[in-house]
Amino acid sequence: RLVVLPPGISEETAAGMMLKGMTAQYLLRRTHKVTKGMPILIHAAAGGMGLLLCQWAKHLGALVIGTAGSEEKAALAKRHGCDHAILYKEQDVVAVVRNITKGQGVEVVYDGVGRDTFERSLDAAAILGHVVLYGQASGPVPPFDLSRLSAKSLTVSRPVLFHYTASRRDLEKSAKELFEVVLSGAVKIEINHRYALKDVAQAHRDLEARKTTGSSILVP
Repeated sequence: RLVVLPPGISEETAAGMMLKGMTAQYLLRRTHKVTKGMPILIHAAAGGMGLLLCQWAKHLGALVIGTAGSEEKAALAKRHGCDHAILYKEQDVVAVVRNITKGQGVEVVYDGVGRDTFERSLDAAAILGHVVLYGQASGPVPPFDLSRLSAKSLTVSRPVLFHYTASRRDLEKSAKELFEVVLSGAVKIEINHRYALKDVAQAHRDLEARKTTGSSILVP
């Protein structure tokens, strides 16, 4: 399961980018292939995954809409390619998305939050839209009636990175595409928090309290 780091990618950068970066790669290039002009919604746009998704999606030419929990996080997401940052604690996410997309909704929602955002994800998606539930930071989504999807012929998927990189060929292809987009400068890896290995418990507490932005790494 090893890949060779190319010149220009440090070990710290790799620590902050491989899991999230290859996740971004399969989400944007395989689970739902993002193209120029496509309206998309990214939850937790200022988080480690969110910043990568915003940058890469913008590089691909998408109309990037993101959600954030504060003005500071909204500004951070905008600096990383988010065209519209919605303050989900203060604004009606679905209403703002509808306004931005002239009532249509987004073609794809990237939802790594889960329980707290899933209903909004379904409501924000356009007819024939795709809700990609790739994580559950707030907890698992409760069971729901699949017939609800027929209201807009929605698709919901629950992809996992390790299935997309199960073969050696796919692992190397994913890593190669990630290295290329980072080395080109189109996607920048933000390592905003470094913890000594002995402070791993504090790192978990900060993540759970949503005090972090970008990537956090443990330094032995």
